[in-house]
Amino acid sequence: MAGISDPFAVCGLQARTKILVLGPARLLPESVADQVSSLNLEHVSPAGMMRPEISRRHPDPASAGQDASTAHMRRWFFARKPDAGFLLSEFPATLLQAKIFDEWLDARDEVLSTVITTDPGHPAVGHYRMLGLLWEPSEPASAP
Repeated sequence: MAGISDPFAVCGLQARTKILVLGPARLLPESVADQVSSLNLEHVSPAGMMRPEISRRHPDPASAGQDASTAHMRRWFFARKPDAGFLLSEFPATLLQAKIFDEWLDARDEVLSTVITTDPGHPAVGHYRMLGLLWEPSEPASAP
């Protein structure tokens, strides 16, 4: 599959658009951020979902972050309507999480519309580039 030069070229219906952002969405170039905000999508990130859990203590602080993040994202993913679009940022954070997320998509017979990176050094960049889903904006990022 060839690389995508326009992240919205293959999106089809706006309500079904599924966009994954590797890194913080606030670092998207302004033109891309404007296009994304014009879509009626649920904006999701693990940080926003885990705020209520921050005060709870985990017995193993070293593994708490990754395990809790994956568990929260799994609950969100399988609770949403299958045809609902989303903009998911900051997850997956690792190559393992990217492969787990791919399994979730396969389990629901869903596909991503595009993957946009705001972090060229992200561990999952090569994975999504190999799948032909990665779009790397050439425009400089907007101010955080």
